[in-house]
This record gives sequence, structure tokens and C-alpha cells, in this order.
Amino acid sequence: MTTAMENAEEVVRDAGEPWRRLSPRMLAVHPVMELRRLIFPLVAVLIGVRSGDGGEGGWWALAIGGLGIGLGFLRYFTTSFRITPTHVQVRRGLLRRRVLTVPRDRIRTVDVTSNVLHRIFGLARVTVGTGQTDRRNDGVKLDGLSAAAAENLHRELLHRPVAASRLSPSPSPFASPSRSLSPSPSPSPVAETALAVLDPAWIRYGPFTLSGLVAIGVLFGIGSRLVNESHVDVTKVGYVHDSLDYLGRRPLPVAILLVAAAVVVFTVIASTIGYVLTFWNFRLSRHAGGTLHVRRGLLTTRNTTIEERRLRGVELSEPLLLRSVRGARVLAIATGLRVGRGADRGGSILLPPAPRAVAAAVGGTVIGDPDPLTTALIPHGARARRRRFTRAGTVSTLLALVVLAFVLLAGTPWWAFWTTLALLPIGALLAADRAAALGHALTGDWLVSRHGSLVRRRYVLRTDAVIGWNMTTSVFQRRAGLTTLVATTAGGRQSYAVPDVPDAEAIRVARAAVPGLLEQFLSY
Repeated sequence: MTTAMENAEEVVRDAGEPWRRLSPRMLAVHPVMELRRLIFPLVAVLIGVRSGDGGEGGWWALAIGGLGIGLGFLRYFTTSFRITPTHVQVRRGLLRRRVLTVPRDRIRTVDVTSNVLHRIFGLARVTVGTGQTDRRNDGVKLDGLSAAAAENLHRELLHRPVAASRLSPSPSPFASPSRSLSPSPSPSPVAETALAVLDPAWIRYGPFTLSGLVAIGVLFGIGSRLVNESHVDVTKVGYVHDSLDYLGRRPLPVAILLVAAAVVVFTVIASTIGYVLTFWNFRLSRHAGGTLHVRRGLLTTRNTTIEERRLRGVELSEPLLLRSVRGARVLAIATGLRVGRGADRGGSILLPPAPRAVAAAVGGTVIGDPDPLTTALIPHGARARRRRFTRAGTVSTLLALVVLAFVLLAGTPWWAFWTTLALLPIGALLAADRAAALGHALTGDWLVSRHGSLVRRRYVLRTDAVIGWNMTTSVFQRRAGLTTLVATTAGGRQSYAVPDVPDAEAIRVARAAVPGLLEQFLSY
């Protein structure tokens, strides 16, 4: 009965809040955003005009541009929102009206982002998340608040207890009918302590992140689509034609080396630029209200707030190239952070690629205990090491035999087979690196697990955040007396493995980390 009465009171309070529109300055932003989505057909039409199809192409270009502008205006006038003491709601759509609602007690993250266009007009986008992964479209987005109003909303939703607002809702800068979206008086400043600030010297780690390869893929995809839309034969374009002709006159190995060198140079440049664009002005701070605040970005700024009570641990990530220059980055293991599209986009990054010593120190400061990031780990033994070499050798040998069959039966050049044989020593080196990475430890209230080669990860997980154990054993593991122990939790990836650990050690770790949880499933 009490719950029903509380729900009825919430409905009454929500019904009294007015629906509001985004900032009118979005009338200048939305049309540009819609035109960006129509860029491919627009470019195709403009290229057709230059190819001499008469005046019809120009009319089509005007029509497409008018459509984009019209959609932008329509998007503004059909979007409204309201912030109530109990909910955040966004209403959009013309023919199909939708209302997206997020209960304020379900809010886990509030991200404030501003791209170049937003910053020109003094705007910001607020994304309210509820703790689901990026595989689902959770939460709501308010794309087009003034920068000051967005900051006020950010503070209100995360720095003020929702329970208090349910009992005695205090005035909100967005809830009063007499107020517009102009900035309202900000809440009292929250004391903060800086934990990490970008050192320009860290930019040297940018080329070792390989983010430039992603840029190459994106540019290749955009270029391919433009070529398809415009029906242009790129091999006849002057610079491309000359480059292909130059490579065609060179021996195949030389041509491959030249292309590889060009890709490496572009990757280094693009990765460095990407590092600067993504992490410039980076700042990690701890607020007295019990939150961690991350700010970063040059052209597009992003502010992410993580409640420390939802923090379950940290991850020290060391990709192979970054590890070669003693670099690492720190990620948060927390409930409510989107993890489906990578750390940078999901908001779990706590420190960009930086010196490993700095990363370990920041991770220890975040969790309040430096030992889990630096303590020596228990190795998994010779049997686990042997499994790494066996798997690497099996895969390389099978691949070499397949290529040999193509050489003997299909006439494939012999150099393909000799190239494949090079995978044997490479596989052995990776196996040795993977074996050296294996380790685990229990230190204080933390479970530590490390594994991986191409990306070596050291997971530091609070033992009281473990809600269950999975013990998996394959046929080959059973023969070797090994088990993969998996800790399940509500945060981050939701499962963290201690791979190829001896059976007795797996049981010991599970018992010591969470006493009493495993006993009910063991038979003596």
C-alpha cells in the first residue's frame, strides 16, 4: 500500500512539471548534423553536376540540402524534455511519438560532451546512463542544452541524493515553470582533489596505441562509399594513377615494403593526432561528494563522472606495443559504465596511455591501496606454460600444412609457404610472453589476475564485489590438472578470469576470496 501511494505521489509531482525544449541555438546545429548524414548522396550529385549532366543535378543538390535543413528544424520542434524530482524524460517524434524515461534512482552516469559545433554555439550534449552496456540503447540524451545548464544538470543528478529529492524535492534549475533554459545559480562548489593531469610528454605514447589503424579503416570505408556513390574510377585519378604505376614497375617484395612503410608512417601520425584530440586537457579528480570526475578532449570535450560507491576495481591495460615502451593505461571496473564499444567511448578510462609507473600509482590512488598494482603475482606453473607453447605450435603447424597443400595442389608460389614458416618462431615468442604474463594474487581485500600478450591486462577486483564463481575445464585442461577460475561481478565486463590455474589453487583462491560461497558446491 505504501509503495502504491509513493508511486501515486511521484506521478502527481511529475505531472506538474512542464515540458521544455532544447536551446534555440540548436536550430543552427541540427540542420548541419542532418546534412552530415546526407553527405554521400550530396557529394554524388555534385560530382554528377561537374560531369556535365545538365542543370538537373543542381536541383537535386538543392533538394537534398533542403531536406537536411528541414529535418534539422523538425528534429528541434519535435523534441522536448523535463526533469522531475523522480525522473528524467525525453519526448521526441512526429508521426511516432516516443517518451524515454529514466528513474533518477537508476542513474549511474552523466556524461557531458561538446563537439566543435556545439562549442561554437555554447552548447553541450548530456547523456544520462542507467548502467547497461552499449549493446543496448539505454538512458536518454539531451542534445542541445547551454553549456552552463548542462553543467548544472550534471551536478544536480550526481551530487545530490535522489532519496532526499523524493521526500522533499528542492528547486531544480530545470524544473521550475518560471525558469527558462538560461543558466541558474549553480550548486555550491564541490571540493575536489586532482589525481592525474595530462603531461604533454605522454604524447610520445600516442604512436604505440595503434588508434591510427582505426582511422585508416574509417577513411577507407568513407572513401569506398564516396567512390561507389560518385561512380569515379580512382585508378584514373592523377596521383593515384601515378602511384599505382610506380609500384607496378617495382618488384613485388619492394612494392609490399613501400606500401607497408606508408601505412606505418600514416598510422604513427594518425595515432599521435588521435591521442591529442582525445586526451588533451585530461584531468582526473576526486570530489568530496564521493565521485571521480574525468575531463578530456581537444575539439570534442567530454566530462564523465563515476560514483566511487559503484567502483569495483581497476584494470591496468598494457597493449604489446605500448608495453614495449613501458607504457600502460588505467580503466575503471564499475557498475554503470558502458563497456560495449571500448574504453574510450564507454567512459571507463581513468588514465590515458602514460608511463607504467604513473599508471600503477594512479590506479592505487583510485582504489586507495597501491599494493594490488605492484605486488608480485603467483605464477601458474610449468603445465600452464606448456599449454601456451602447445597451442601456439599447433596453430602454426596446421596453417603451414594448409599453405603447403595449396602450393602442391593449386600452384601457389613457394614463397607463401616459407613466409608461413616464419609464424613458428613468432608463435613461440608470443607463447613465451603469454606464459610470463600468467599470474594471480590475493592481497588484502583484492583479487588480482593478470594474463594476455597482445593486450596484457592486470585486473584488480574487490573480493566483496564477487557474486559468484565459475570453474571451467576443457578436455586438455583436465589432462593437465588445470582450471580456469572466473569471478563474476556486477561491474565492468561482469566476469574476470584466472586462467589455467592448478585445480587445488583455484579452490583455495575462491575460498579465501569469498569465504563460504564455494563450500555449498563442493563434495568431499
